[in-house]
Amino acid sequence: MTWIIDDNNLALCAIVTVGMQFSFFLVAYTCKFDKVTDFAGGTNFVVLALLTFFMAQTYSARQIMVTACVVVWGIRLSGYLLYRILKIGEDKRFDDKRNNFLKFAAFWIFQAIWVFTVSLPVIFVNAEESIFRAPWWTAMDIVGLIIFVIGLVIETVADFEKFFFRNNPANKGKWCAVGFWKISRHPNYFGEIIIWWSIFIIATSILQYGQWTAVLSPLFLMTILLFLSGIPILEQKDDERFRKDGEYIRYKTRTSPLIPLPPPCYGNLPRTVKCLFCCEFPLYDHTSEETERITIKKTDEEKQPEF
Repeated sequence: MTWIIDDNNLALCAIVTVGMQFSFFLVAYTCKFDKVTDFAGGTNFVVLALLTFFMAQTYSARQIMVTACVVVWGIRLSGYLLYRILKIGEDKRFDDKRNNFLKFAAFWIFQAIWVFTVSLPVIFVNAEESIFRAPWWTAMDIVGLIIFVIGLVIETVADFEKFFFRNNPANKGKWCAVGFWKISRHPNYFGEIIIWWSIFIIATSILQYGQWTAVLSPLFLMTILLFLSGIPILEQKDDERFRKDGEYIRYKTRTSPLIPLPPPCYGNLPRTVKCLFCCEFPLYDHTSEETERITIKKTDEEKQPEF
């Protein structure tokens, strides 16, 4: 189609993403308004998926499936995050940025990069030329769809488990360890990561040459959640709040940070194995001294002679 800027619509998607994020940034900064931040990110994914889908006008089964998956995920997550921030009132992540133009703008620039990069598999699948490479479903399509459903269920259930837990007055001052949170300290992030790995897996049916940069989608998302604004911040916050609570220390040492695993199994794994295979990175630990003190105390108690 002659009016498409490039074969994959990358330039158009970049322009739309920058335009959306800049518009929401102006509202957020001018009104000192936190309530549109996460909503702007989630809905941007939906807009890019629908835009590329309708521009191609090829409407293959794979394009319908991927677009539907992203739209369902995006609407669900955006709606949940919007409802949550309306209940909370303010997003504490922006306490040091809300009144600083450059810091606040930097966040929105990063969010635009995040949306565009993570959307790459969807953009490539919805490109007009992709229909000619694998017009019928492949094994990767089926595997990807199954993984997507699993990820969506885990993320959705985990989000609501934590939301209802925190909104129960009886749980004030406690950490969430119910449902999926019994076997993972961040099951919602695990669900989101495998969702975007599933979208990439589906895209592998049609990727070629430079389009394999689509692998940056799940890798970039994992980098953000594992090392930047996801798990590290939440771990530090919980450690500072509960580090003197022996039950919390026990929960943390027996519960996987990401991949759901039975606590007795995970708790007995060597520290090196936890780090290399279960994402238990040293930057998540802000309780070393407290953990050591509790361990020594427990050992001393076990050594006490019985009378």
